[in-house]
Amino acid sequence: MPHLDARLAAAAAYVRPGHIAADIGCDHGKLSAWLAGSGCCPLVFACDLREGPLQKARMTCAPWADKIQFRLGSGLSVLQPGEATEIIIDGMGAETVLEILDAAPWVRNEQYNFVFVPATKHSVLRKGLAQRGFALKSETLCRAAGRLYTVINAQYTGRAAEPTGLACLCGKTQGQPEAQAYREQQLVKLKKYRLGLAPGPQADGVDALIQEMEDGLWP
Repeated sequence: MPHLDARLAAAAAYVRPGHIAADIGCDHGKLSAWLAGSGCCPLVFACDLREGPLQKARMTCAPWADKIQFRLGSGLSVLQPGEATEIIIDGMGAETVLEILDAAPWVRNEQYNFVFVPATKHSVLRKGLAQRGFALKSETLCRAAGRLYTVINAQYTGRAAEPTGLACLCGKTQGQPEAQAYREQQLVKLKKYRLGLAPGPQADGVDALIQEMEDGLWP
């Protein structure tokens, strides 16, 4: 069995046992191999945009090749609706994740369980998911290779929402061991974003949010 770092282990923990999974952006294939080799999933689709990573995944997953199918292609275009109910999208920026979801309207169905491990712009992803009718069920903060990640579990409900600034920035991370460090990290990013804004209502709103965070008014 391949060793999973904290980030991949958190993603695996959100996959429902006994369901078919799709590992979108599988890269080296460790998560796909673990899901199949552990018996968590009877079938896993290991998918990547590039042939190089997919070849590495084939090597990693060789002992469980009877439980893993490899697909080359962009986002969710490699899947037919209903082929997998557990959809993991790992290592991509928020905008890319949202583009992948928009390009596959069939995912707007409550049968699917989503696991997102965004590489960048966590706040953008949380807001974009809410606007599209996806509800955040849970999040796990973890460190891998010295970097702080959030792993997001979500499900489509059809109830679109406009989350507040603090909800976008911090999501469901409150109460976790790394929560304070994560919020400080988000505050630094927010201040950097503020530097690029011209005076006006948007800048005033960001200033108010910065003040809330500095005052310790966490969600």
